[in-house]
Amino acid sequence: MPTPTTSTLPTKGSRQAPGLLAVFGSAFFFYLATLLIRIGRDYVVIESAYYAFARFLLGFIVVATTMLIRGQRPQPRNYHLLIGRALWNTIAVFCFYKAVELGSLAEANILNMTYPLFVAAFSWFFLREQRDPLAVGIVAVAFAGVWLVLSPADIHGGLANLWGICSGMTAAAAIIYLNISRRHHDSQTILFFMFGLGALMILALFHDTIFVPNATELFFLFTCAAAGILGQYLLTYGFLFVTAVEGSIISSTRILLAAVLGPLLVADPALTLTGWCGALLIFGANTTLALRKARRNNQPK
Repeated sequence: MPTPTTSTLPTKGSRQAPGLLAVFGSAFFFYLATLLIRIGRDYVVIESAYYAFARFLLGFIVVATTMLIRGQRPQPRNYHLLIGRALWNTIAVFCFYKAVELGSLAEANILNMTYPLFVAAFSWFFLREQRDPLAVGIVAVAFAGVWLVLSPADIHGGLANLWGICSGMTAAAAIIYLNISRRHHDSQTILFFMFGLGALMILALFHDTIFVPNATELFFLFTCAAAGILGQYLLTYGFLFVTAVEGSIISSTRILLAAVLGPLLVADPALTLTGWCGALLIFGANTTLALRKARRNNQPK
């Protein structure tokens, strides 16, 4: 059999456009999952914990089925890392969905997307090799943006925004655990434990909110869970063909999607001028941090 030539092989460049679209699609589907929660309030009474449980359960079924078809088995090497990733991710998803349930869809998504800022802040204390003084300054500017989004004169729900901030903080802890866990585990093993333990934790803590759904309730639970999982898989696929900087910047467009679409689709209060300034500061900080990380990684050792 002749060896394929370079011209016949798909290159990263030839797949860049689909990769960019996949990452943008992931941002859209992550937003869609929260949009379905908000729309569902007019038709069903479902707690945010149940939406989180449905997402983890469906994710576990998808990952377990995929591994079964491929003949793969989980290969845990460091349970501490796998449990830490699952724990913080579960808390992050629950807090995020709680913020959507109680407050503004736009503010919940914007505050959830503060996780890159918290990653930079936490890395200063816990990952000494990744300390970056300039990144701390960028984070400080970005937190000024968070304050503008939470402007006391225009705030639309203090408790909801606290849930949103908590989702960003705990998502950052989950990302740090993921970053370390990837050194020891394959992606499928991490997802297997993340979805499986997540479903068990939600079931153990919020079993009283979980019930046998009727057709309408099942529709919202399934579509919300499917949107979140599809977003995860699109993100994973997209990052195969785009750089980390491109992927990070496009992922952060969920901030802008949320700010624009919330008032149009679910009659959320529109962001004020200060809120828009805050959202753009957070978006700009996420972009700058991604660019700076790429430059540092490309520097000769």
